[in-house]
Amino acid sequence: MEVYELVQAPRPCSYLPNLEASFRYFYIKDCTAYLYCALLERGWRRFGNYFFVPTCRTCDACISIRQDCANFVFSKSHKRTLKSPLTLQVSRPKVSDEHLNLYDKYHQKMHEKKGWDYQGITLDAYYDTFVRGFLEFGYEFDYYINNQLVGVAYVDILPTAISAVYCYYDHDFEHFSIGTYSILKQIEVAKRYNIKYLYPGYWIQNHHSMGYKERFKPFEILCNRPDLNENPLWVKE
Repeated sequence: MEVYELVQAPRPCSYLPNLEASFRYFYIKDCTAYLYCALLERGWRRFGNYFFVPTCRTCDACISIRQDCANFVFSKSHKRTLKSPLTLQVSRPKVSDEHLNLYDKYHQKMHEKKGWDYQGITLDAYYDTFVRGFLEFGYEFDYYINNQLVGVAYVDILPTAISAVYCYYDHDFEHFSIGTYSILKQIEVAKRYNIKYLYPGYWIQNHHSMGYKERFKPFEILCNRPDLNENPLWVKE
């Protein structure tokens, strides 16, 4: 296993105006499941071989959250969503023209809908972000309607945790609540295999892009910013 710490200058925040965002990065080749779980417990996320955690000095709006899947109870609304005609196929992460076209369509729509900055993505950049470094824990959840790919979720499945890495979908089929369906399916998988936690990433309360995670309460929040040699403090929200 190779580990390198990377330093990046602060940059404009993608979520909150007039603020700067700072991250701590590790480049980890052949990351072990044990180290990955330790990072997840301390608020880190993964794209490819890069692991990162926010270290913003003047803001702590991005909160790491996790669901206790064993005790999570599906609501009537959740159960209705899970009855949608979506078909799930699970595979190892991959990339194709179909993936790139759907990814572009999703982000063009989010640019119109929520003002996301998006300049397109190349095959190499997509591979580095979503495919590289999946090792034994990385999976792809593909969602289909009548053999048409309408959603893709990248999911890391570890012995004690599932990490929802990223999800995108076709807004022409948004009435099927594909994003919500994807999170619920991951909770289903966790329950089936007795995996304790789902880590869906960062939550910003009442935010137009990040606030949707409130629909999956109750969850636990990380109350500190622990280093690797410090204990994380998780409490029920």
